[in-house]
Amino acid sequence: MATTAVGRNNNGDGEQKKRKKKGGFRTMPFILGNDICDRFATAGFGANLITYLTQQLHLPLVDASNLLNNFGGTSSLTPILGALAADSFAGRFWTIIAGSVFYQLGMVGLVVSALLPSLRPPPCSPPATPCRRASGWQLGVLYLSLLCTSLGSGGIRPCVVMFGTDQFDQETAPPAPEQQEKQGGGADAAEAVAERKRRYFNLYFFTMGVAALLAVTVVVYIQDNVGWGWGFGIPAVAMLVSIVVFVVGYPLYVRLKPGGSPFTRLAQVAAAAFRKRNVAVPEDAGLLYQDKELDALISTTGRLLHSNQLTFLDRAAIVTPGDISATGQPDLWRLSTVHRVEELKSIIRLLPIWSAGIMLATAGSHNGTFTIMQARSMDRHVTDRFEIPAASMSIFGTAAMLVSLALYDRAFVPLARRVTGLPSGITYFQRMGVGLAISILSVAAAALVEAKRRRAAAAHGLQDDPAAVVPLSVFWLVPQFAVHGVAGAFSSVGHMEFLYDQAPESMRSTAAALFWLASSIGHYLGTVLVTAVQRATRGRGDWLQDNINQGRIDSYYWLVTCLMVLNLGYYIVCFRFYTMKPLEMADEHDDRGKECELSSVEKNGAGAGGLV
Repeated sequence: MATTAVGRNNNGDGEQKKRKKKGGFRTMPFILGNDICDRFATAGFGANLITYLTQQLHLPLVDASNLLNNFGGTSSLTPILGALAADSFAGRFWTIIAGSVFYQLGMVGLVVSALLPSLRPPPCSPPATPCRRASGWQLGVLYLSLLCTSLGSGGIRPCVVMFGTDQFDQETAPPAPEQQEKQGGGADAAEAVAERKRRYFNLYFFTMGVAALLAVTVVVYIQDNVGWGWGFGIPAVAMLVSIVVFVVGYPLYVRLKPGGSPFTRLAQVAAAAFRKRNVAVPEDAGLLYQDKELDALISTTGRLLHSNQLTFLDRAAIVTPGDISATGQPDLWRLSTVHRVEELKSIIRLLPIWSAGIMLATAGSHNGTFTIMQARSMDRHVTDRFEIPAASMSIFGTAAMLVSLALYDRAFVPLARRVTGLPSGITYFQRMGVGLAISILSVAAAALVEAKRRRAAAAHGLQDDPAAVVPLSVFWLVPQFAVHGVAGAFSSVGHMEFLYDQAPESMRSTAAALFWLASSIGHYLGTVLVTAVQRATRGRGDWLQDNINQGRIDSYYWLVTCLMVLNLGYYIVCFRFYTMKPLEMADEHDDRGKECELSSVEKNGAGAGGLV
């Protein structure tokens, strides 16, 4: 089969030996080292940014919250551009480098903004000295810096995790024919590689959590107690270190060639199908156009087989007069192969389940805004002399996620494997569903704790004093952070696994970008929800206001809880109607393809009952 070997050519053993020298776990210190520094920098300046905006730039709470939601949304939207560049022409390595440079520029801008007094309004102490909001020029410098970091995220986020999986993908390439007898069953080898990838995804999110844990403890403490110049400067230095570490590993990386713009291919399929909208689809799928050589670069691990869903797109693979030139080359805007048609079908099929992750991001967006303002109003003393910074409360969510990820492979998977018989314990569909269910408990816990905090403020006559410290321990916020961290360990990893596995091979950077796109839309939806709630409740209770002791943030949390319940029901319905992508794998002993019906194992869990 012409599409099954990456780098297989007439060089035989020499090419095999060359491939073995690259990739694998030896590259993880460089890739994950880069990601740790990057995540440390991101969390270091982002975790406490609400405090910087409200106390240093004197923005109102709602304005600051919406700014952060929009910034988070933009940072999660730009990965689409990065994925397009990586999959089309630049490759993942150089896209990561470009993104890191942009991020570094943004970090430097924030450091300069924090150091120069002319770039922020003068200090104030109301009511004696009224606070003056940051000017347009001062906010312009901030926005430009945040834009650079957002562009940097666009290059880093969709590529780092998939660049890591590239280091294992080369291990799945079939061996040369003369080596097949020595290596035993190819199915066992493929299963071993799949297991290493599952562990890699857990390791990736674990290292992200470690970096965030360091940032929200060390960096946030420095920001609150030493100064914002140092507080932004340390993450900037960490970002520079991440670039150096990543470049050092260059000789060891497997760097796959980009297969051309995936969006162009999708547009070609759609255009060809529309052009032939009046052509009858043949009953025999074998009559549809196939071209293994044309698809070789975008189907190195196997071609996608024809499926019976979305059959109107099959018209793009019907050969009509004028579709193929005299030289035998197809006009791709008139004719597509079955594999390319199925690429578009795969993307369309996964969108409903992918969209269920949007509400998860919306629910989590308040952890960096309203929850920090709650923490600032509570008793944060750990000892008589030490107060935990408000933004550092997220360490409990991060710690819970780290513990959950550590226990997932070592305790949960072995126990679940006994019940389901699956190597992974449960499917990624089940993992996502569990995470979505747990996240509902997180938001409900947040609502209950906020109601308790408001009652304590009222009982001590503090409702009219927005700067007052309510005599209620900040550690009442721990359960909502911890439960949210556990939910992330299930839903986020399961979401990424789902997108990686079900997206077409040549669109895996795009699949990672979809993960961040869900976060982007979730943050924007958070902005819309906050604005809508503020307008709807203005003059009728004012749920969201600068004085949170008079507001009703708990009612806002209950609203989000109800939306999360509806979202879980939506996810279950989408799962029930989802069809897995069928993939043609190379046979070990000949060049004939065989179908791997993924739906029978991965979706239904080999009799485990699927989602529930």
